[in-house]
Amino acid sequence: MPKVLKEVSGIQYSEKENAFWMLNDSGNSPLLYLVSEEGKILKELTMNAKNTDWEDITQDSQRNIYIGDFGNNSNERKDLTILKINHSDLYGNQKINVTKTQFYYPEQKKFPPKKKKRYYDAEAFFEWNGFFYIFTKSRVKGEMGRTFLYKVLNSGDTIANSVYGKVKAQLISNFTTCSERDCQITGADISKEGKKVVLLNHKSVWIFSNFKGDDFFSGNAKEYLFEHSSQKESVTFKNDTIIRIADERFKNEGGKLYGFIID
Repeated sequence: MPKVLKEVSGIQYSEKENAFWMLNDSGNSPLLYLVSEEGKILKELTMNAKNTDWEDITQDSQRNIYIGDFGNNSNERKDLTILKINHSDLYGNQKINVTKTQFYYPEQKKFPPKKKKRYYDAEAFFEWNGFFYIFTKSRVKGEMGRTFLYKVLNSGDTIANSVYGKVKAQLISNFTTCSERDCQITGADISKEGKKVVLLNHKSVWIFSNFKGDDFFSGNAKEYLFEHSSQKESVTFKNDTIIRIADERFKNEGGKLYGFIID
């Protein structure tokens, strides 16, 4: 992949362009890149927003783009935000204005909470049927692979269904991959037809199917192990059987876009 994307933290397949929208993690410029299958940058867009801790990217059925600025390593942020980019603005050359949805986890009472309750980091989400689905990243020792599934209304603003301008996240369920650090959830996506969900960590992907409603953990779960462990933080469905995964570049390793075939 392009060297400028050495800290890639989000990827979203765009069927129209047959290419991928990508972004970098915190500490980088607020830029969005359109990248071809061959790793060539086709477009670079500047957002009129700060990259506090951008962690994932998704799109809705109208091809509007959303950026999850909700990285929360220390569990102390009170400004968890989802940025919206209108589809029509993706094809201009000027700095892009965004609209913001801020949200909160009602179960979190302290900022930060005690170490044994630090469940409120997140690096993975997608938009589906008018809601954002967020998969948290645990910082709790012995529970690193535990993720909580929350839903947040995609209201278009933070006034409707909100408290003090923030939308309340609704807890649906939780799932545990394993207890190790390599099992922390770093990316997520849902297939175009909404029948499969993928969760990513550094050593594997999990595919969920045959679930009921939006409790994605209520159906079948299958793990696919990678042949190597790297800082994989981005995943997207290209179609129902092919997913694409990107990892961060570290020294002479990583910085690649992988294809992965699932059942």
